[in-house]
Amino acid sequence: MLTKSIPSLFTVGNLFLGVLSIILVFNNQPERAAVLVIVAMLLDGLDGRVARALNAQSEFGKELDSLSDVISFGVAPAFIMYVVAFNDPHIISPALAWIITALFPICGALRLARFNVIAGVPGYFIGLPIPAAGGVLCTLALFHSDINAYVLLVSTLLLSYLMVSTVKYPNFKKAGIPKAAIWITPIIVAVAVLIAIKWPGSVSKMIFVPLLLYALYGLKKNVDGIFIRLRRRNKRKGVVEENSVKSDL
Repeated sequence: MLTKSIPSLFTVGNLFLGVLSIILVFNNQPERAAVLVIVAMLLDGLDGRVARALNAQSEFGKELDSLSDVISFGVAPAFIMYVVAFNDPHIISPALAWIITALFPICGALRLARFNVIAGVPGYFIGLPIPAAGGVLCTLALFHSDINAYVLLVSTLLLSYLMVSTVKYPNFKKAGIPKAAIWITPIIVAVAVLIAIKWPGSVSKMIFVPLLLYALYGLKKNVDGIFIRLRRRNKRKGVVEENSVKSDL
């Protein structure tokens, strides 16, 4: 029974860090808030792997994971961005800031609901996973002094769209954890927390680059798909026009 509960402990830890992140950002500690979201991503990646290694997968765990993800990677990153970048009425209209802030976790919740009820493509996620979107958003917020607030608004909208899009993102679920190595996972988490406490800003900004590349990968795939569809449409149109000319002759 205890073994079956281990994956849920990782999930609850993910949720706990998400709540702490929200508290920290409202106490003027956005760097520490962002790094807690990053550590929550680590826990989120471990809970499913530990569940598969222990053969402890369950519908309860799946639902708990989704509910935790909405807080840790939807609400927390949105609040981080709002507090550091959107909370100045002289720059951004409060109503617009509220709507964009709320839209991000809403799209994240829709993305998770779809994931839970619709079978995906083997080896891929449909839409940008909410942990990746939340990781990009909370680390992007740390650059708020260097990036125009409206650019951050558009970035938030784009990440929200990518979550509910049908763009395929590669998943890495096949990279599992051997059952014999499960005891190492608490050590990995402890080391990650210590590093995060010691260098919160540096860690967050370093993680930003691979997360951004992952998000942009799907955007590129989406743009490529648009061009492919346009070429096919133009090709079909050309064939129809050619056949029409031949029939007139």
